Amino acid sequence: MTIIFHKYQGTGNDFVMIDNRSGVFDRQNNQLVALLCHRRFGVGADGLILIQKRQDFDFEMIYFNADGYEGSMCGNGGRCAVAFAHTLGLFDTHTTFMATDGLHEATITPENEIRLKMQDVSSVERNPEFAYMNTGSPHYVTFSQGLTNKDVFAEGRAIRYNDRFAAVGTNVNFVEKQADNTLFVRTYERGVEDETYSCGTGVTAAALTASVDLPSPIRIKTLGGNLQVAFEAIDSEHFKNIFLIGPAQKVFEGTFEYSAQA
Repeated sequence: MTIIFHKYQGTGNDFVMIDNRSGVFDRQNNQLVALLCHRRFGVGADGLILIQKRQDFDFEMIYFNADGYEGSMCGNGGRCAVAFAHTLGLFDTHTTFMATDGLHEATITPENEIRLKMQDVSSVERNPEFAYMNTGSPHYVTFSQGLTNKDVFAEGRAIRYNDRFAAVGTNVNFVEKQADNTLFVRTYERGVEDETYSCGTGVTAAALTASVDLPSPIRIKTLGGNLQVAFEAIDSEHFKNIFLIGPAQKVFEGTFEYSAQA
């Protein structure tokens, strides 16, 4: 079986993209999804995204984590899905599409900067040491110093698998406020089970956590590049008109030969 794929990245968060409007790709084949995401035996990616037909919308985005299983909303993946759908001619500059957490809107510029509308946030758990919320995916956010040298894998994994979060999992974000009011964010992602270069729902959670001190839009620095998060704060726990803003780029395209016996 020959699979045509496109590789995209959004601030270093990379994805295998497949046009599945024909429905040929078997989304129940977790082994195949994990193989395509494998960085030694497959294409290599933090996740895989299918673009599918959806009545009354430009498309539907189906997102899989690198472990092969369908995941919750991925912000950088959503921006890459918008960029890919645009190359497929599914919309001009503005799109509405469905994802696992519901309806999203987005716009794209000629420079492939994507302005992706995220879901409203209606609950933020704020504690002295961390904040916890769902921005399409669950996120634990904690502020830290010396973030450049932090062992994000070890510390993030310990939180992701602690007694509270082990069963369902959480993404873990370490945030450092810098002198120019930019946030530096590093994230351990569940499903990938490692640090990624960037996490869109994670930087969104980081920005909303920091909103008590910083105005919208908030600039974000990640290992993979720069993003912005714009929002309207109703109060410290309720937010609407949340936008994740940043680039999405095609890396390459190709074919992958797959045999179920491989």
